[in-house]
Amino acid sequence: MNPVNLNLLNFLNLLNLLNLLVTIYGNHMPKQKTTLYLEAGDYRRLKTLAGAKGVAPAQLVREAVAEYVARHEVRRRPRSIGRFTSKRGDLSERAEELLAGLPRR
Repeated sequence: MNPVNLNLLNFLNLLNLLNLLVTIYGNHMPKQKTTLYLEAGDYRRLKTLAGAKGVAPAQLVREAVAEYVARHEVRRRPRSIGRFTSKRGDLSERAEELLAGLPRR
């Protein structure tokens, strides 16, 4: 085999390896790399929990962050709320009565 064919073969093997790594680790979710400093005891407990669940500690951290953000993020009110007025002061009290004549879906 000449050196050009050998380099091509090495290159193709590398491509196959990269494809295998993408298949194993996936590329379905873009991730931002970050560094966390944890107390030693917290990290030990995290590793123990991750081992018991059969996942990487990083996966548990991602899940915890996602849960925390979902619980604490400020949700904007739709701009349409409170934008219009009915000019009726009793609309909420009479809603069922006012809607009674309309067809139901």
